[in-house]
Amino acid sequence: MTKASRKVVLEVEQLRTALDEHSHRYYVLDDPLVSDAEYDAMFRRLVELEERHPELQSESSPTRRVGAAPAERFEAVLHSQPMLSLDNVTSPEQFLEFDERVRRLAGGSASIDYMAEPKLDGVAVEIVYRAGELEVASTRGDGVRGENITANIKTIRSVALRLRQTDDRWPVPERLDVRGEVIYARKAFRELNRQREQAGEPLFANPRNAAAGSLRQLDSRVTAGRPLEVYFHGVGHAEGLSVGSFADLFDALRSWGLKTSDLNRRCADAAAVIAYFEKLGAERENLPYEVDGIVAKVGSFALQRRLGEVSRSPRWAVAFKFKAQQGTTRVRDIVPSVGRTGAVTPVAELEPVSVGGVTISNASLHNMDEVERKDIRIGDLVLVERAGDVIPYVVKSFAEKRDGSERRFAMPVSCPICAAPVVREEGAAIYRCIGMKCPAKLREVIRHFASKYALDIDGLGDKLVAQLVDKGLVADVADLYDLTEEDLVGLERMAKKSATNLLRQIEDSKSPTLARLINGLGIPQVGERAASLLAEEFGSLEALCDANAEQLLEVREIGPQTAKEVVAFFTADQNRAVLKRLREVGVNPVAPARRRADGPLVGKTFVLTGALSVSRDEAARLIGAAGGKVTSSVSKKTDYVVAGSDAGSKLEKAQRLGLEILDEAGLRRLLGEEPGA
Repeated sequence: MTKASRKVVLEVEQLRTALDEHSHRYYVLDDPLVSDAEYDAMFRRLVELEERHPELQSESSPTRRVGAAPAERFEAVLHSQPMLSLDNVTSPEQFLEFDERVRRLAGGSASIDYMAEPKLDGVAVEIVYRAGELEVASTRGDGVRGENITANIKTIRSVALRLRQTDDRWPVPERLDVRGEVIYARKAFRELNRQREQAGEPLFANPRNAAAGSLRQLDSRVTAGRPLEVYFHGVGHAEGLSVGSFADLFDALRSWGLKTSDLNRRCADAAAVIAYFEKLGAERENLPYEVDGIVAKVGSFALQRRLGEVSRSPRWAVAFKFKAQQGTTRVRDIVPSVGRTGAVTPVAELEPVSVGGVTISNASLHNMDEVERKDIRIGDLVLVERAGDVIPYVVKSFAEKRDGSERRFAMPVSCPICAAPVVREEGAAIYRCIGMKCPAKLREVIRHFASKYALDIDGLGDKLVAQLVDKGLVADVADLYDLTEEDLVGLERMAKKSATNLLRQIEDSKSPTLARLINGLGIPQVGERAASLLAEEFGSLEALCDANAEQLLEVREIGPQTAKEVVAFFTADQNRAVLKRLREVGVNPVAPARRRADGPLVGKTFVLTGALSVSRDEAARLIGAAGGKVTSSVSKKTDYVVAGSDAGSKLEKAQRLGLEILDEAGLRRLLGEEPGA
């Protein structure tokens, strides 16, 4: 590892400057100058140079956004100045009373200049910059001390890792404790909940909960995968900052690369604030993020200092809140609803109630843990909330108003749609229908069956699956093998050539490895790794179908819950019927080679990446026949990484860990073959 040349040092600095500029234009100004591909190429080049020259690595580098190793806990951070809370007003009359107090304390001024901002419904944070470099970030906490979330904040693309100097009027302060709100935009929030529903995970109730849950991840790599945004609205302690008003402060923040809301407005008096409040309220549902009111602040910093604070609130600012989007109604019934992943969710059927101008008659209860925690019963009087585009949900019940006629809800043991067993996943709040023919989850069953690491029917995308199900062409995965060209031609984007190609792929999928078929069945708790272990142990689908829990528990890495799920899946009548149909249409899985106890690769773990001259399934079979095993992820326990052409991130991780890397010829030598044999 050689010391970096001046040329490399210069290139690294140029790349960092360029990436910072492009991130700023994309995430702060919404005005990108380069394509995603160009940005990614620059980013990869910077990663390469920093790995080659560790002495050039920096905490303020754009490469530090991708997330760090999990922390054990959050450390406490003491705020230099308390992060105060705001008093609330909820009507124009109350705001005018606030304005009157301010004018009186200001010496009887005829009018006060205000800065009005949308009150973003997110998580308050403080970020400390020293000499322009991001030093530490923390949550508001109790106002005096918060939690250290520096690693997580760095993953947010709209957060500057280094402050920019772009305007001579506003030099970068020696120290700046800037405060803002981390939010989840509505569109991104809907996509997050869609993904969580697909994965069978509990949904977030609203964007604020999603932002808080994302920020408080001990593993910042999880946060890095969440499209959080931050808007800055003030400062705490500062050294070398010279601004006289909020209008100047926002200009300065933007010049340093810190994002502020485009909806901030300077208001000449109280009447202008009230007009702004009413205008924003009318536009509330169409905004890209959740707001629950406005914040009105005295614009002049000199006047703010004169007004001071009282208790834990400033005298110079107030939260002007919109009317709550809540309503009170009664629960007529609680019914189980089956989602597209088979997740069974309790839904409250309500006496219709108007909330935020919308009539609500159903509300999600999320899962049984929530039903029990909130003690929601059939017949209860409840508080219902609706926020923006979020599905209405029940906030709480009024237990004190019960008359004894209320009834508890119990999750059904059989699916209300298809009567297949409903099981609860270990360590999770999710109950799930395990039926392969359940109409509610049929699209997802087929999509998973055809996915890359299952039967690998590449032409069977989500839109085509939807058409096949909606038109009644398939009622289970076995029906895929009965499709004809006549069935397919005429579907959207399905011409004769496309139909022929798809039918060929379906035909080619009739001889998968046993592990792929097991994975494709979608058994809860059984992914690629468990499917491989079960295939290796039982050798045939028939043997696995007939296995009992005791036999399953003898398989390494198979625990009691997985064994329970497997037994439940294969004892369900409709699942056995589908498996019988798969055999009848010619799906005949290839049994795995028995692993030799005395083979040359006994005890060795391999990971395959890139393209080899044989399929990965065949390479895995050869390794297994020699006593080794193949896993899907690289770790310190991996003995060899076999890298073919176009190897990707697994090869990069192997290099970072210092693992032994083989090409295909090297693998064949280990197998006792001559290169090229």
